[in-house]
Amino acid sequence: MSDHLLEVRSLSKAFGDNYALRDVSLTVASGEIVALLGHNGSGKSTLVKVLSGVYQADSGDVSWGDAERPTSLHVVHQNLGLIGGLSIAENIDLATSHRPGWIVPTRRGKERREVRDRLRLFGLDIDVDTPVGRLTAAQQSIVAIARAFQMGGSGRNVLVLDEPTAALHGEEATLLHDAVKAAAAAGCGVIYISHRLPEVVDLADRAIVLKDGEVVAEKDRGSFDQSDLVRIIAGGEPPKHHASTSAASDDVRLKVSDLYAPSIRGADFEVRRGEVLGVAGLVGSGMEALNGTLFGATTAASGTIKVDGRLVGASAAQAVDAGVAFVPADRRLRGSIGQFSARENLTLTSHSGLLSRLGAIRISRERTEATSWMGRVRVRPLGAAEQRFDLFSGGNQQKIVLAKWLRTSPGVILLDEPTQGVDVGAQTEIYRLISEAADEGAAVVVCSSDSKELASLCDRVIVFRDGVISGQYSGARLTESALVAATIADGAAVPKEGVSS
Repeated sequence: MSDHLLEVRSLSKAFGDNYALRDVSLTVASGEIVALLGHNGSGKSTLVKVLSGVYQADSGDVSWGDAERPTSLHVVHQNLGLIGGLSIAENIDLATSHRPGWIVPTRRGKERREVRDRLRLFGLDIDVDTPVGRLTAAQQSIVAIARAFQMGGSGRNVLVLDEPTAALHGEEATLLHDAVKAAAAAGCGVIYISHRLPEVVDLADRAIVLKDGEVVAEKDRGSFDQSDLVRIIAGGEPPKHHASTSAASDDVRLKVSDLYAPSIRGADFEVRRGEVLGVAGLVGSGMEALNGTLFGATTAASGTIKVDGRLVGASAAQAVDAGVAFVPADRRLRGSIGQFSARENLTLTSHSGLLSRLGAIRISRERTEATSWMGRVRVRPLGAAEQRFDLFSGGNQQKIVLAKWLRTSPGVILLDEPTQGVDVGAQTEIYRLISEAADEGAAVVVCSSDSKELASLCDRVIVFRDGVISGQYSGARLTESALVAATIADGAAVPKEGVSS
């Protein structure tokens, strides 16, 4: 495979003092499927953004074929960017420039035939007038791939697929895999980003692993299996940030029984006083839907949730009354009001002790409370209680959102991706706050896609696969490599404990 469509040589990209990419080199040839692997934060997304022109590299260079035979790049993100109310043909046609006809701007019959032929190249034979919103997830992915190729015409192409099967299972995933193989067979070069190692072993001609912005391994088909990739991706084990002394007690603060909800198919587990329970899983496994369901932000179809032995209803208001706190993954959209000050955000959950006899908020008292809590959670800059929330850094925003709940002394704390998009210093502070809350008796549930975070922070981790709890890990068995294997490999070779508490 000497016909290189893409050559990356010694590419580096830094944000301040932190290198997102350091001296990265790789090639993609015509007809080749290259798997790009690594943990969140390993540099995969930054590399794709450099290739697509979102970021400019600090050093190194990228070659796209040659002057006579240039290469086109097409990126299909997890968010496919399709319009559900439009038909397949209309969605694909959005990427095409047409010469106006004599009477109508586009020739509908010709357009529909071209779309149908293009979809058949990827194994999808379907009425192109079907609204995209009625398609399965796999069919939508194939439409997005076909649209990407429509933008680039019939020339030489590199296709980047970012977690294309994250929400697919069984026959749906197989359909997408067949489409990827068809693209490669037609001469396309494919960069395939995935955490699902079985499909990587099946599809990839080559696997490239990034860690901390550097290429740490590059292996050809036949020279790697799932175990090899797990070992390379996981690396060494981090130190523990929290070790509960009360996790073995019988004092259950949160008990979940037979919970059914979107993406969750019958979850049963308990969390004890002082325990930090981690929840691992891929997108679509049920992991990312769990905490929102427990809090009442997403309605459960059935099942029971008890806090300190008392049944909690199906609304967020009832969860708050029961002493449940929830920090969602998207702190800006769902966890704060960006135009409000830090002071106002910190007291959103409770105005107890801040009101006058007439029910008005005493601003001076509120400011004193907010300033005290900002000091406790180490928000910087100091004394910035009146600064707008959206002007703080990501790490300081997360600490403010966490502090607004900690000041209510919750019995149960639900955290989704608690250190997503924050720097290392803020991560350490957030881990400290979580550990202190557990030491004070809270039951903490941390849902995270970062296996290293779960292994270092949690007393016990349950793993979701296809909507059910497939196993749990604690003690010496709770390692990053074990969690990687349990979530992105079949986990069969990894010792695990039973799923009961």
